Amino acid sequence: MSAPIRVLVADDQRVVRDGLVMVLGLLDQVDVVGVATDGNEAVAMAGELRPDVVLMDLRMPRCDGVEATRSLRERLPEVKVVILTTYADDRSVLDALRAGARGYLTKDAGGPEILAALRQVLDNRAAIDPAVQHHLLDALADTPVPARRSPPPSPLPDGLTTREAEVLSLMAAGMSNAEIAAHLVVSESTIKSHVNHLFAKIGARDRAQAVMYAYRNALSDGT
Repeated sequence: MSAPIRVLVADDQRVVRDGLVMVLGLLDQVDVVGVATDGNEAVAMAGELRPDVVLMDLRMPRCDGVEATRSLRERLPEVKVVILTTYADDRSVLDALRAGARGYLTKDAGGPEILAALRQVLDNRAAIDPAVQHHLLDALADTPVPARRSPPPSPLPDGLTTREAEVLSLMAAGMSNAEIAAHLVVSESTIKSHVNHLFAKIGARDRAQAVMYAYRNALSDGT
């Protein structure tokens, strides 16, 4: 069996901290190595305990979750951050992702959802709650994002091929790899190959950064 995921919990509310520790303690694959009461303490404890993931609240005194995430990315880039908060507004989502968070969940997430997010970020994938994803898209576009995307016009930036740009456009619409494969009538492995190639070309670490790139470069119908 693989080693359990070592998690540091950071939240300024004791009842929330205790509840998270209890929920995570029921998961065989998770080991809670510490709890912090604010961002400064989270950064200091992460440096000492070297957890795999910090489960970070967004609003905390002295040093909030965004600033703590930014500090962790600079000092301990190997430590992943998953934001777990009651705030799901556009600005909070964008600020956290730009600071370096790899996941964003709301506090109504249960144990299975949290465990799935922990696994995703350790696999270098973004873990964004579907209930939050539309806030990210709305913040990056002035108009509602349509369900489907048409291929962007040429010329394309950063050496993207027409098919890679089409995949990126569909990704920006919120489609999964399986959904894109079905839409384009190709295999999911082909889509994964396109995704890996376009990530390398545009310098994106995950799908959230790829979506932001699509909007910045007018590669989606919502721009």
